[in-house]
Amino acid sequence: MGIDITVFKGSEGGIVQATTHSELPTGNQVLIKITHSGICGTDEHYKQTDMVLGHEGVGIVEQIGEDVKGFKVGDVVGWGYTHKTCGTCDQCLLGQDQYCQNRELYGYHNFHQGSFGSHAIWDASFVFHVPKELDPAFAAPLMCGGATVFNVIETYNIRSTDRVGVVGVGGLGHLAIQFLAKMGASVIVFSLTDSKREQAIGLGATEFYATKEKNKLEIGKPLDHLIVTANSVPNWNLYLDIVKPTGSIYPLTVDFGNFNIPTFPVLINGITIQGTAVANRSVHKKMLEFAARHGVRPMIERFPMTKSGVEEGMAKLREGKMRYRGVLVA
Repeated sequence: MGIDITVFKGSEGGIVQATTHSELPTGNQVLIKITHSGICGTDEHYKQTDMVLGHEGVGIVEQIGEDVKGFKVGDVVGWGYTHKTCGTCDQCLLGQDQYCQNRELYGYHNFHQGSFGSHAIWDASFVFHVPKELDPAFAAPLMCGGATVFNVIETYNIRSTDRVGVVGVGGLGHLAIQFLAKMGASVIVFSLTDSKREQAIGLGATEFYATKEKNKLEIGKPLDHLIVTANSVPNWNLYLDIVKPTGSIYPLTVDFGNFNIPTFPVLINGITIQGTAVANRSVHKKMLEFAARHGVRPMIERFPMTKSGVEEGMAKLREGKMRYRGVLVA
């Protein structure tokens, strides 16, 4: 017998509350009672789509399918942007499952499942144990935001001896600062104004530069890596001069327009512009373990897991007032 699940969906008219009847988990599925969900900027992109919102879920396993291994009722678990992959393509076999060409993703598949609601039924292959040292409220934003920035660090071999720039002190940026600082890298932070200087230094930044109305940045030794987490595309002319030859830039800002960047400085200095998305399962697990071991904690604002709570949290994020990750609490 199935259960009634309360969910919060997008629609042309805004957020709606709905009740769906779901079958019990079968095969490799787990039924998760949701306790927390992060509110991500990507959720804003789908608020007018007829689908259950949310992809930074944390909760407690209530039931498991007959083929599930590694999880049991009562486990605290989480999940993120990727729903499922084929497991047989080149990307999957190389451990790059987030780039599987047959993957199922938030916003594209399983519109009846999400983390804004009472329960979710998920494929156990993309469910992750939450370490007991990590509060579930802090774990939720790590399921997408944390995985996205940690994937850059782990996959592209950023080292503790590197100078790493972070553009933007927001939902992704404040996590990138912490991960980088905890691993020992020099973290050079860029923000429009000085308003977040004290916070950035407190999170582990070694240098901070306000960029508003600047035509040139003077930072001394150039950067080995530049991670761009701002909510809008930056002035690339300002940053290309401070990335060392053969350095790398990781643009994490979600933008659906064309990618425009001055060509000559990239060519003459051998700079890599590296696309990257969320994390494969191995990196995702390492990220949670690293956060638990080293005390990486998102700065969060809590909202109730209700229609009004969803609307309030998403509005605050949309208006740029969130500091720095919203979390819905059941």
